Amino acid sequence: MRIGGGGGLPAVPVVHLVQMNPSARKKMNTWGQSKNPNTRGQRTSPNRQGVFTLTPHIPLGPVLKYLVTFLFCLVLLAACHRNQEQNAELFVFGTIVEIKLWGATQEQSDRAFAELQQMFNGMHRDWHAWEPGGRLTDINQAFAQGQTAEADADIVEIIRRSQGIEQRSGGRFNPAIGGLISLWGFHTSDYPIIGPPPNQASIDEILAHHPSSRDIHLDGLQLRSENPYVQLDFGGIAKGYAVDLAIERLRDLGVTSAIVNAGGDLRAMGRHGDRPWNVAVRKPGGGIIGAVEVRGDEALFTSGNYERFRQDQLKRYPHILDPRSGWPVEDVASVTVIAAEGIVADAAATALVVAGLDGWPAVAQALDLHQVLVVDESGMVYLTPEMERRMQFSGDVERVIMDVSVTR
Repeated sequence: MRIGGGGGLPAVPVVHLVQMNPSARKKMNTWGQSKNPNTRGQRTSPNRQGVFTLTPHIPLGPVLKYLVTFLFCLVLLAACHRNQEQNAELFVFGTIVEIKLWGATQEQSDRAFAELQQMFNGMHRDWHAWEPGGRLTDINQAFAQGQTAEADADIVEIIRRSQGIEQRSGGRFNPAIGGLISLWGFHTSDYPIIGPPPNQASIDEILAHHPSSRDIHLDGLQLRSENPYVQLDFGGIAKGYAVDLAIERLRDLGVTSAIVNAGGDLRAMGRHGDRPWNVAVRKPGGGIIGAVEVRGDEALFTSGNYERFRQDQLKRYPHILDPRSGWPVEDVASVTVIAAEGIVADAAATALVVAGLDGWPAVAQALDLHQVLVVDESGMVYLTPEMERRMQFSGDVERVIMDVSVTR
């Protein structure tokens, strides 16, 4: 974990606001008067060599003392203002997670960064779909063997929320297709993958059993599924929930302004000093489309198919699969969603990519989303009226405004 701040406080100036050499400074008491009786009632002034010496002056009066005290406070306030931001970086979920705090004390910041590092490391271990030793791999093994598995409260919550989003999205979001994802070779951190796609017969075998998160029965922390083809992969929702938990913990620690950014997917609360948090909306393949000012407490997530893919001599196969066909989606390059929670924004962005150019407005309406931006493979931007009003576009962006509130 890398931790940094906005720089240390500058040295507190003496009350006369003039530079003194070290020996002279040691001789001065709190109000700038010398403790040497032979020089009491004098102040410093520079000689030709730039070294400050003692010269006679009139003692400070009460009014001047008040003025100097006032100026001294202003200097301290300015120094504190410059040191308001604290930040740390972690590497989890295959990406850099950047945490920025504004207005937190050093004690709050140190504790927050230490606790969040421990939280993120635990989530990365327990929610990982293919590395052994985590809870999720144990759960998937139990499902494949027809056994009951025990989970922790966070995994139960992810499954519960996933079931609702899967139903409302018409199956476009489905975290139970880990078997398909593995079949395509996407259970890896090394991209691109070189080689042909899996054969259709293998894909059809998994699809014939219709794995779904709704096949999972929840009983407290006990999980079971009668469908052995249910294999959980939280790749489309884990970062969203992790960011939510991080913001919740920061709030518990008394932090009121912060941003937790997991590789461009983020949630922010409060303000960055005297202005809102300003976050970029990424352009597929590099660069930015524009920026958005986060209001109060919001999450902004982008799901795209341009970074992770499989490729052979004929074609490029993005890593986001349509759970209904078992094949990668193609006509949408990325989707950005703003929502109140990261878990919703993350899963919804994936669902809208799968829905495609023709289907995303209906799915956005079903998920009660109002702030959506879609980029197709050619770079054309489609967005809702609410999102268009908030976007600060970078240059001349060709775009189409689509009202998802209208039944299609």
